[in-house]
Amino acid sequence: MLSSLQIENVAVIQKATVHFEKGLNVLTGETGAGKSILIDSINAILGSRTSRDLVRSGASKAVIRAAFEQVPAAVQDSLEKAGYERCDELLLTREITAEGKSSCRINGMPATAALLRELCGGLININGQHDSVGLLNPAHHQALLDDYAQNRSEYQAYYKIYKELIRVKRELDSLVTDEEEKRRKTDLLQYQVNEIDDAALTAGEEESLESRRKVLANASTIREQIARAYAALSGGDEAAGGVDLLGEASNAIDAAAQLDGGLADSAGQLLDLYYTAKDLSADLASRLEDYESNDGELDEIEQRLDLIYKLKRKYGDTVEDVLAFGEKAREELERIQFSQEHHDRLQAEKMRLYGLAREAAEALTQTRLKAFEELNRKISDTLDFLNMPGVRLSLRHSRGPLASHGQDSIEFYIATNPGEPPKPLAKIASGGELSRITLAIKNALADRDAVPTVIYDEIDSGVSGKAAGKIGEVLRQSSRSGHQILCITHTAQIAALADCHMLIQKRVEGDRAYTQVTPLDTEGRVDALAHLISGDHVTDLARANAREMLDLAGQEARG
Repeated sequence: MLSSLQIENVAVIQKATVHFEKGLNVLTGETGAGKSILIDSINAILGSRTSRDLVRSGASKAVIRAAFEQVPAAVQDSLEKAGYERCDELLLTREITAEGKSSCRINGMPATAALLRELCGGLININGQHDSVGLLNPAHHQALLDDYAQNRSEYQAYYKIYKELIRVKRELDSLVTDEEEKRRKTDLLQYQVNEIDDAALTAGEEESLESRRKVLANASTIREQIARAYAALSGGDEAAGGVDLLGEASNAIDAAAQLDGGLADSAGQLLDLYYTAKDLSADLASRLEDYESNDGELDEIEQRLDLIYKLKRKYGDTVEDVLAFGEKAREELERIQFSQEHHDRLQAEKMRLYGLAREAAEALTQTRLKAFEELNRKISDTLDFLNMPGVRLSLRHSRGPLASHGQDSIEFYIATNPGEPPKPLAKIASGGELSRITLAIKNALADRDAVPTVIYDEIDSGVSGKAAGKIGEVLRQSSRSGHQILCITHTAQIAALADCHMLIQKRVEGDRAYTQVTPLDTEGRVDALAHLISGDHVTDLARANAREMLDLAGQEARG
């Protein structure tokens, strides 16, 4: 439960510490005194979005701290899984700077607002002033049933199948294209595949052809230069060549080496040069035949390179790119050619998933129908107690196409008098009736879940007198059944039943407004109730009525 709330520099609240008790905690005060700021602060500490407008004018930052006791096991489990220490007491801190930056802590350890929302949402259930208006929207009715049914596992089982069904349907739809378009695309892909296949390209082929073309185009020049080199080595009738000259030099140094051993190395080197030159001369002679002019081969190479150039213009910058394009076109062609087979498989899978989804949707439907029966009984009992006898809810339900939420179309109808046909809530419920119906629903939901603290923000809107007293008794009964109740109210009948009554007041000092939260003793409660009864002009009779209300509330509590 929420044991205390510390607020610093939040809107008109400069500094306030509010201690809450078990049971029914009531907050009263004039309109605009700052009651809504407490709700905003609690929302902020639970991770709701905030803005710098929350920071008190002139302050550098706003600070909110909330202490909790007897933390539910489910919340402790979530904290432990997230890496926080498991403990029965919890301190949440939220700071918002004047620049709009926010920081959060869980028991002193850093956290994010999103993590607060995820881990600590099970601490407090806030029922705001607009919940009654939201009840008029049929779109909210299914969520109420699901909250009561606690059917998350059934919903997740359904939604898993539904998502897969949608995926298969989308893939199936993508296959159903115009037949003429399919033929056109097939013809194009087949032409591209055939053109690339017929070319029989190989990786690196273009570079090899370019190299060979360069040789053939310059064959006569290459042959001429080889011939010159051969002549220089082999010599002729009129002059000795390099080979003969190296032979003579080798013989001369070899003879000298016979007389001077120091010339042996030189003799060996000259002999090696002689043989190398002789072999090279023979090699050049044989190569002369390789460079005969071959115009036919050159034409073939030119034609081949021209083909490669044309394919590159269509399909890529390199031969490798052209080959990759052809492979991709082949794969797409195969997909189209075998799409009917794939279509049949997807169609069978769609029908299988549809059957499973319908079964799962029906299981989800049954949880909602059963939940409404139980919820309606509790609501009817509470409405009878709240001086609305004979008012009964009914469920307008139909099964429709599968959707993300299931197959159900749900709306609450209400009959306010016996014998009258039920009508939509929006067309029949008055403000006071709507407040009591909302309380009856929220009270039933609170009994169903494990959230320890429930906040009601002006649940008594449009209600006064005996009906307000009945609302207070429902709230007090809920607080006796294990929930800590916090209620912001404008009616003395509810405030009189509180276990803890706090007064919210705004005062002006200079040109600044300040809000204070004061816990009331018995005399303070008498004064606060008297103001609720008679307004600013408190009479002795109003005080007597207030004291009598407190006495009766105390007797009923003891009884």
